[in-house]
Amino acid sequence: MNVHLVDGTYELFRHYYAVPSRLDANGEEVGGLVGVLNTVASMIKDGATHIGVATDHIIESFRNDLYPGYKTGEGIDPPLWRQFHPLEDALRAFGVVVWAMVDQEADDALAAAAVKAALDPRVERVFVCTPDKDLAQCVRDDKIVQVDRRNRTIRNEAGVRERFGVGPLSIPDYLALVGDSADGFPGVPGWGEKSAAALLARYERLEAIPRDASKWEVSVRGAAKLGASLRDHWEDALLFRTLATLRTDADVFKKVDELEWRGPTPDFAPLCEKLGVPEFAQAWSTR
Repeated sequence: MNVHLVDGTYELFRHYYAVPSRLDANGEEVGGLVGVLNTVASMIKDGATHIGVATDHIIESFRNDLYPGYKTGEGIDPPLWRQFHPLEDALRAFGVVVWAMVDQEADDALAAAAVKAALDPRVERVFVCTPDKDLAQCVRDDKIVQVDRRNRTIRNEAGVRERFGVGPLSIPDYLALVGDSADGFPGVPGWGEKSAAALLARYERLEAIPRDASKWEVSVRGAAKLGASLRDHWEDALLFRTLATLRTDADVFKKVDELEWRGPTPDFAPLCEKLGVPEFAQAWSTR
């Protein structure tokens, strides 16, 4: 079997800004929600059998306690924010397993599910469906791969090295150096993608990089300044790596069998009526 893990938060944002407005029976915006339902339905039509969707039930997580600049829900369009919890309800009514994260983030749930699913000998491949850079750390050979459905690309471990210049295990260290604007931390001053990739391709982890840049075994432009910056911002770099490191201890499932899609629940048809898409439920009533 194959397992498909979907970043519901990313998909909701993507569809909210990409699809036309759609109002439900109460006049609430549901265009993004319906778009995500269509995405998951299309995956099932294409043969997906075991699916889990992770969402950020609230945007904040334990990482906000570690770093005040970490991303928050501030600035999210109210019509978009009001679709978060209804999306979870709609997916469950459709018969899909949903992990609505509170203390941790959706990405942590995806990481935990990917690692656990890959341990099942019956699982041939785990598809982590999100383009988020931090999920690249979960990729393992051809067993756990990252999928960008929008660009129709699949990235295995070789693909991660081609894209970032480092292997999956070095992604948190890489992001610590270059920063991640999507998550709200800036990285170490002066460091960019090329310099971070060059050093981590050789040393893999931050601790292995010699503090004295003259001892670096790779050639990097401005090495002396980069070395000084890393020394001066060492604690920040370690903190940023902690922020970028996904947790794999989220309570996602006990057995992969729990992710098998068995069809919509009885609640799905009335929910589709409310959403203004009764034809959606009708299309799945005979499956």
